[in-house]
Amino acid sequence: LALDLQESLYSSKVLNAVKPEKDVDGLSSINLGRLIHGDAYNYLVPPAACAVMELLEDLGGKTVLLVGASGAVGAALQCMLQREGAVTVSCQWKAPQLQTKLHDADVVVVCSTKRDDVLLSWIKPGTTVISCSLHLLSGKSVWHIGERWIQSQQYRKWDLRCLKLQPLSPVPSDIEISRAQSPKAVDVLAKEIGLLTDEIEIYGQTKAKVRLSLLERLKDQPDGKYVLVAGITPTPLGEGKSTVTIGLVQALTAHLSINSFACLRQPSQGPTFGVKGGAAGGGYAQVIPMEEFNLHLTGDIHAITAANNLLAAAIDARILHENTQSDKALYNRLVPAVNGVRGFSAIQLARLRRLGIYKTDPDTLTEEEVRKFARLDIDPSTITWQRVVDTNDRFLRKITVGQANTEKGFIRQAQFDIAVASEIMAILALTTSLQDMKERLGKMVVANDKKGEPVTAEDLGVTGALAVLMKDAIKPTLMQTLEGTPVFVHAGPFANIAHGNSSVLADKIALKLVGEKGFVVTEAGFGADIGMEKFFNIKCRASGLVPSVVVLVATVRALKMHGGGPNVTAGAPLKKEYTEENLQLVAGGCCNLQKQIQIAQLFGVPVVVAVNIFKTDSAAEVDLVCKIAKQSGAFDAVPCNHWSAGGGGAVKLAQAVEEAARQKTSFKYLYSLELPIVEKIRIIAQKVYGAQDIELSPAAQSQVDRYTQQGFGNLPICMAKTHLSLSHQPERKGVPTGFILPISDVRASIGAGFIYPLVGTMSTMPGLPTRPCFYDIDLDPITEEVKGLF
Repeated sequence: LALDLQESLYSSKVLNAVKPEKDVDGLSSINLGRLIHGDAYNYLVPPAACAVMELLEDLGGKTVLLVGASGAVGAALQCMLQREGAVTVSCQWKAPQLQTKLHDADVVVVCSTKRDDVLLSWIKPGTTVISCSLHLLSGKSVWHIGERWIQSQQYRKWDLRCLKLQPLSPVPSDIEISRAQSPKAVDVLAKEIGLLTDEIEIYGQTKAKVRLSLLERLKDQPDGKYVLVAGITPTPLGEGKSTVTIGLVQALTAHLSINSFACLRQPSQGPTFGVKGGAAGGGYAQVIPMEEFNLHLTGDIHAITAANNLLAAAIDARILHENTQSDKALYNRLVPAVNGVRGFSAIQLARLRRLGIYKTDPDTLTEEEVRKFARLDIDPSTITWQRVVDTNDRFLRKITVGQANTEKGFIRQAQFDIAVASEIMAILALTTSLQDMKERLGKMVVANDKKGEPVTAEDLGVTGALAVLMKDAIKPTLMQTLEGTPVFVHAGPFANIAHGNSSVLADKIALKLVGEKGFVVTEAGFGADIGMEKFFNIKCRASGLVPSVVVLVATVRALKMHGGGPNVTAGAPLKKEYTEENLQLVAGGCCNLQKQIQIAQLFGVPVVVAVNIFKTDSAAEVDLVCKIAKQSGAFDAVPCNHWSAGGGGAVKLAQAVEEAARQKTSFKYLYSLELPIVEKIRIIAQKVYGAQDIELSPAAQSQVDRYTQQGFGNLPICMAKTHLSLSHQPERKGVPTGFILPISDVRASIGAGFIYPLVGTMSTMPGLPTRPCFYDIDLDPITEEVKGLF
């Protein structure tokens, strides 16, 4: 932006209204300040000053007189001349000592119109005289700024300053470790990894949303390597996949100087205040600040809750209004006159077109067309859309709505799900753009009409409103690890009742930012049979991305459980079998590890086993696990101490992953989408879970037939199954065989793009235990510090 104004209009208010990076004239306070401070690559210089400097050579020790120079140009000239070793003197035309100064100068730069009474004889022979306009517009300057802008839009090499760790022994609590580290300001981190100022929206000091425009800017940048962290069938305590994910990127970037990004799910507040606690990792492999990560973050789950419940309210309200109004009254309220003029909204015109009605004047519809347009005729018994809340609340698993007199007797049974089980969460995790998200939101099937046809969010006219509520949630949130390496936190579907992976968009943005030789490490929920299978068959289909390596997390503790050890219960002390060396239990439980390696190999991706070390593990137990893993087809198996040592404890894992990523992969999906729904379910049950066969309840078979008839048969499958066993029975550990997998119901998330069968009795609303985590969570009213999170 070049300014061409009268001299009197060049006020600081006008000059500073121009963005510094667009300031061709170089007159803004920011550009001038950067010039004076010597910030060599971040300022623009007035073209007149550049022209003067280009004409002058060998200025060391010479006296340069600036006559009539003022404002930013004069200041810029003085600074640049002094930097070249010149002695600068500034003088106005009316100055009484002007004649003397002109005579003494070696170079005279005339910056404004010469007074008539000033004689050229005042200047000594041999003096260089330059006459310039203060507001010269140089084509070269414009070209230079254009070139600089183009360079700024291209991929930038990282200039990351990692944070130092000083691990203590014994290891303090997670929140104490998090508090002991001072995170970088998020705008500093963003700049270090090549994000532009207008590509981030800052939330406080340590969080920022990243805009999707980056994908367009870096569309020609090759992707980095794509790594998935999965696990064996876990104990109820979890085996540390998030911790391994964070430890791995800390090792790659802070210790091996390889660009890497962790992409994690946002934790639900249900588990945070329930049993499991937070999901920021643990020990010296954490996302910080961990309390901000675990509580609210940037409000994405709240946005999902608001959007989900708006749609739920729209369903019941529409049924009520259709039940209590005539066709004409209903139509007049749906298409009211505003200032005497009636008109359809854009979403109503779209509905008319879907009905085959190509009219735009509301007064021209026939009675039959009015009825077809105004009535959705939702069958209440087919409503599948539930209200949600981000709290474990078992008493909302079955409720009755509509009991107030104002609802005129429209009472029905309903339920609440936990917010992260909402289809809108799944859409957020799988969408590829704002337009794609809006289309997916519109396709969500909420019920059937009385003819058995699907009713969608688009039919209810709520698509645009849902998109508005989700417009900020679609942007990934940038945070950092304890060692200052970047993390994206985005989306948080559970893996047992949804597909259990962070967002496609976070992965795609990160893959561009790390560069061709970098790594993006993302995590899939629960065991490889749950989260990893859905990552490959659902997420990779949606994204088109192909993973390079699977890191399979195992613990001695979980393997002992699968080898016949006593039950592991959250909140209860571990039995001695888990705290003392027992090679027999470990060897017996490695069957589960072997099975999970085989599942990963079904997809043609190399596997690196990461043994997450606990202080009670013996060296012999760890060595045995690594030996069996390698014998079972793992590319490598590595013990990891990142929990106690940070990234330094995962360097061997990072090196193994780097080596495995060089291997040629032959990635393939487990099943073809063209297969019938039942056959796709059977393939997952037999090849992944090890079932003998499947058995559908009459209700499940009826739903399969209905979805097939409605045209939804070609969608991938998202099994809703317990994560505590390869089978449907949580108590069956190891590798169960010979079981029949019961499918109690089949539902569809058409917007998200999958069919989800319910295996056995799966609850979509967790409950609180006798002693939830919230007993230990508190706030210091003086310091405002959160206590008790883990």
